[in-house]
Amino acid sequence: MTGAILSSLLFLACLGLIFSEKLNRTIVAFAGAVLMVGLGMLFGFYSEEQAIAAIDFNTLGLLLGMMLLVALLEPTGVFQYLAVWAGRLSGGKPVRLLILLGTVTTVLSMFLDNVTTVVLIAPVTILICEILGVSPLPYLMAEALLSDTGGVATLLGDPPNILISSAAGFSFTDFLTHSLPVVLVAWLVALLLLRYLFRRELSATPANPDAILKLDTSEILTDRNTAKRVLIILGIALLIFLFHGVLNISPAFIALSAATLALVVVRPDPAKTFKQVEWSVLVFFVALFVMVGGIKATGVLDAVVSVLSDAGNVAPVLFGVIIIWLVAGISAVVDNVPVTIALIPIIQGLGASGMNIDPLWWALVFGAGFGGNGTIIGSTANIVVANLSERTHTPITSFLWNKRGLPVMLATCLVATVMYVIFYGWFAQ
Repeated sequence: MTGAILSSLLFLACLGLIFSEKLNRTIVAFAGAVLMVGLGMLFGFYSEEQAIAAIDFNTLGLLLGMMLLVALLEPTGVFQYLAVWAGRLSGGKPVRLLILLGTVTTVLSMFLDNVTTVVLIAPVTILICEILGVSPLPYLMAEALLSDTGGVATLLGDPPNILISSAAGFSFTDFLTHSLPVVLVAWLVALLLLRYLFRRELSATPANPDAILKLDTSEILTDRNTAKRVLIILGIALLIFLFHGVLNISPAFIALSAATLALVVVRPDPAKTFKQVEWSVLVFFVALFVMVGGIKATGVLDAVVSVLSDAGNVAPVLFGVIIIWLVAGISAVVDNVPVTIALIPIIQGLGASGMNIDPLWWALVFGAGFGGNGTIIGSTANIVVANLSERTHTPITSFLWNKRGLPVMLATCLVATVMYVIFYGWFAQ
């Protein structure tokens, strides 16, 4: 009993410190994991072997493989090329520029980490806006919000999706048939809403609308051969992802195999390439797995499952809707990764009690993915874009985000709710 109380308090304290952002989240999680194992050994509820068994190596392998592919693509300038291409195609028209940059960001976020996408696209966006003489505010916020939205569409688009697919056994195709249609509607609604919310900024006439056409895209794409080789390998990997269930191979193996082939073909400087891998993110995931594994070992999560099982009188579709909005609300103020990792064993426990949990997994996908749009701290991509906006004359503040970002979160969650209710039978399959 003492171990259960202390482990729960430790996990909640770590979440609080991560939320406060006064300390590095990876350091907090790492320290919490070590303390969790220490408590487990002291009170006899958790061992080192159990801690290792709690780590989801399929998730880590998939993340590492995709990080290596991005690390090889980033120096080629291919992402910046896409942003400048969108700028030129817009002809300097603000609304068209919003649609094109938003579309590029969304598509990239379906296959790449959201943070990586905005880190690469946002600086180029600021440059394009400076050339045109327009405010970058609507474009930067749209990129953050649409990257979060687009990431919900595929297995690769958002870390919670990777976690959920590993736990639920969902395939890449499952996300294309269940999540992608919802995201397409939510994306369109979000884009129309952004057009309305930023109507004043987008109605301003650019000072130099023709200047964007003078940008030379050939100078931005610095290594065409490497970009071509890695993109071909990435394309083949995405094709194999579609059939990984039939081939009986894990997404992690596909991603790591693609990364290995790319490393062999490109032959980069290993030190530079591996330095670009976000090791702190991987350590953060490992630490969270260990902490949640410790709480599970105490029986606390079983007690939560028992309480939720008593909610069996609630209509299953209503139960899923509650999860969408509850998780979205939490994810607006707390990183959605620890929320997802904490909820996965609870949903698995509900499945063991006899409940059909397939629709609950999709409710978790939508809540965790769309909820991050609610506040400036709801997503790491939001924080990155807000920090980059400080270079401009119109920095993004928390108050401004609440006025423009929160409506987008509510709208996308509403879309997910309506489609979830209408197509509940499809999500329950």
